[in-house]
Amino acid sequence: MRIVIAEDAVLLRAGLVRLLTDAGHDVVAETDTAEGLVKAVEEHRPDFALVDVRLPPSFSDEGIRAAVLIRSAHPDVAVLVLSQYVEERYASELIASRREGLGYLLKDRVADVEQFLESVQTVGSGGTVLDPEVLTQILVRSRRREDLELLTPREREVLGLMAQGLSNASIAANLYLTESAVEKHIGAIFAKLGVTSETGNRRVLAVLKYLGYSDHSL
Repeated sequence: MRIVIAEDAVLLRAGLVRLLTDAGHDVVAETDTAEGLVKAVEEHRPDFALVDVRLPPSFSDEGIRAAVLIRSAHPDVAVLVLSQYVEERYASELIASRREGLGYLLKDRVADVEQFLESVQTVGSGGTVLDPEVLTQILVRSRRREDLELLTPREREVLGLMAQGLSNASIAANLYLTESAVEKHIGAIFAKLGVTSETGNRRVLAVLKYLGYSDHSL
């Protein structure tokens, strides 16, 4: 994929460039500002944008606001947001507007190289990857927290890993379960959350149901 990176920490940005290049991707531009990100996307029309939430000058939410803008102006560009914390308002906007080709991960996930690259591939292929902490914090303010009561603690763990884009095999390895057990938990999650559609990505639908969002919410 052709990738643009917006990250103000020089060492982290260099590491991401090297990591993605070694994985066979083409980093066509790198910047440390939100303005630079928007300009780079306009100029290079990349397949993928990797964006830090906090960028100069205020180091608050410039990056994620730029990500929202890119999602609106360039719907064909996949976006993966990296953050040290969850910016709830704009995370909600990103998730509610359009889910294809979208990711939101906390930066400590980058330490797991294999999982990070898997997330990049999932988002770049049109999938959705959401950090479990993103789900947790948005759920706290969701008006449909009664959905939480439908799931067992183990089912919530499985759903959190589903949100990261992990396969059944990876979920099984993370939770020390058999793949058969994971499949049963996922079946129970679909049933309890009323995700019965045979079309679309049922895993993403389950995560969105869990968040309490619909196509017309927010």
